[in-house]
Amino acid sequence: MATKAKIGVLGASGYTGADLVRLLLRHPRAEIVLLTADRSAGKEMREVYPQFSPYELPRLVALDSVDWKAAALDLAFCALPHATTQKVIKDLLAKAPATKVVDLSADFRLHDTSAYAKWYGHEHHAAELQKEAVYGLVEVHRRDIKKARLVANPGCYTTCAQLPLVPLIENKAIDLDEIVIDAKSGMTGAGRAAKESMLFSEVSEGFHAYGVGHHRHMAELDQEFSLAAGRPVTVTFTPHLVPMNRGILSTIYVRGKRGRTPQDLHEVLLKYYAKEPFVHVLPFGETPQTRHIRGSNMTFIGVANDRIEGRAIIISALDNLVKGASGQAMQNMNLVLGYPETMGLEQVALFP
Repeated sequence: MATKAKIGVLGASGYTGADLVRLLLRHPRAEIVLLTADRSAGKEMREVYPQFSPYELPRLVALDSVDWKAAALDLAFCALPHATTQKVIKDLLAKAPATKVVDLSADFRLHDTSAYAKWYGHEHHAAELQKEAVYGLVEVHRRDIKKARLVANPGCYTTCAQLPLVPLIENKAIDLDEIVIDAKSGMTGAGRAAKESMLFSEVSEGFHAYGVGHHRHMAELDQEFSLAAGRPVTVTFTPHLVPMNRGILSTIYVRGKRGRTPQDLHEVLLKYYAKEPFVHVLPFGETPQTRHIRGSNMTFIGVANDRIEGRAIIISALDNLVKGASGQAMQNMNLVLGYPETMGLEQVALFP
């Protein structure tokens, strides 16, 4: 029997941590040996999430009680709040340098630490590690991820926008100054901590924009689009909260460059993703729905004509907790540990 990698999930009581546990339980080469959750320390995982009752899992422990050297993890997933992760990973890698890390927070996504300070309101606490962090959008940075010790898992909104746009930017197929991203996310994107604004009566039967003109994911989008274009790119991005549990739907408006039609843009995407296991480009004119990808690691992309000549409407959909977080993190785990990229991630979407 093949040796299993020893895996830890830091922040296992959150939504992304719980989805990591769900996915890892079906992974044939992963053994969960550590689960942390400060507020639930001492509890069994089934006490926090009853769906895990049939499975033998480590008891939840406080983060500061972990001896990283003794734990001897092959890989740690960090599903911790923004701004706390930098210090934790710095300590972990200092004491257990052979451990690989996939970080699901925003703490290592921005290459420029001064940009991080600007958008997150405090200095970066592990600037030396930022230099080696690899941005974990697998379909774009696969080669670098395979060699990485520290992978910065992309944000959910940014994944949903980058997958349809990066190929078009790289192919110089669209006008870089006319990109508009109108994105909508389910409630789990806000995390599991109790917040008055997230109460059922506050959000049900409603639909609203937030972070208008200043959402932090803008910095991540600007960074990756500028990298793909080879020059600065600033896009219009507005997120919205929808009263559903899972899913992100991004409606993106672009103009073709040098006479490129929407059909031409569709062909670029078809070619780019022809061999990718987790990105599916629909036939021209068809558009995805969040219900088509719920619970899966898939991203669906559709391209349609705008009534304005030269413009196209691109719609992408993914599950914010899977391809937008935990599933993509497992893709990154598979790459850095040398496993087949699809291992443990082949589940089909749950419908209805």
